[in-house]
Amino acid sequence: MFHSNLMKGTVVAVAMLTAPAAFAQDDVTLPKTMIWTSYDLGSTGYVEASAMADALDKKFGTAVRLTPSGTAIGRLLPLVRGRANFGFMGNEILFASDGTYEFAAADWGPQDLRVLMGRPAAVGLVAGNDTDVETMADLKGASVGFVEASPSTTMNTEAALAFAGLTPDDVEKVMYPGYGAMMSAFVAGEVDVVPVTTTVAALREAEAGRGFHWLDMSADDAEGWKRVTGRASLFQPITMTKGAGISEENPAELLGYSYPQLTTLATTDEDEVYNLLKALDQAYPDYKDANAVMANWKLEESGRTPSGAPFHPGAIKYLKERGIWTEADQAWNDQRIAEIEKNKEMWAAATKAAKEQGISSDGWVAFWEQYRTENAQ
Repeated sequence: MFHSNLMKGTVVAVAMLTAPAAFAQDDVTLPKTMIWTSYDLGSTGYVEASAMADALDKKFGTAVRLTPSGTAIGRLLPLVRGRANFGFMGNEILFASDGTYEFAAADWGPQDLRVLMGRPAAVGLVAGNDTDVETMADLKGASVGFVEASPSTTMNTEAALAFAGLTPDDVEKVMYPGYGAMMSAFVAGEVDVVPVTTTVAALREAEAGRGFHWLDMSADDAEGWKRVTGRASLFQPITMTKGAGISEENPAELLGYSYPQLTTLATTDEDEVYNLLKALDQAYPDYKDANAVMANWKLEESGRTPSGAPFHPGAIKYLKERGIWTEADQAWNDQRIAEIEKNKEMWAAATKAAKEQGISSDGWVAFWEQYRTENAQ
């Protein structure tokens, strides 16, 4: 299991990565070099990581080498094996913390990850104007797009359905081999509803054709949001005024979450994290205009809970100094850490039970998922 077998060597390995002489500037001490993982070339996450890395180089002389990957495992494995210091991650850090989806494999399990900051983002459901789906209350029986082998997209859709008191069994699931195929089908009018972020280019095509509208999830619906956060604790209400089909006059109330999230291991040195977050805060003016959403990395927005994993103590220390971290943030963080510890205990107990019952490696994932469901409360 990676979180037990590899963590012992991680602190040493990461220390070696940052071994080149560190130096101080503007009350910040950074290593001369760092390695970050990121989303693949061409992605928003890669562009944003590149902008931050360039700003650190120009302001502090720290060279950041990015190692992009198109998969969650590819972004996380270098951190766990001590080959990278930090990673620009998505919702996979929630799955990795819980030991679910691809991280339910026997050689993974719950990971001790921590966040430094995460850009506020939004996702929601859109419906074609040629359908009978006007609001979330109309979703039952509608055709809804799902993407094969895409845990993040599936979680987004299930969370939105939960807001309406529904599950995937209450709608007509239409499976697609990839996100692009799903959006092409939506533009062509072949599916009623799809999950989407506010900046997806395909929405402009739909706008020029069948038309679409966002299905609002009002922050005033306390019961709906209770169901959402029960499904995934990383979501919170957000009102978007920019994006496809959205304006100041026509805002959309959606699922708010963080993407990307600057992530590291819980074992990463507190001072190292503190100094990096402080440096990124000071360098903010140098990267805030890199793209249309980069300004949302402003620490007053990106340094808040909820997130896919708990915040690192080094990050919390700096956020407290800046007057950003609140008692509510701390309460959320403490609860999320407790959840992860519970998952780790369940993983250990399930591993022991599987061995006693002679569960094969092929049967492990199903065994773990059932064990976790039965013992989660």
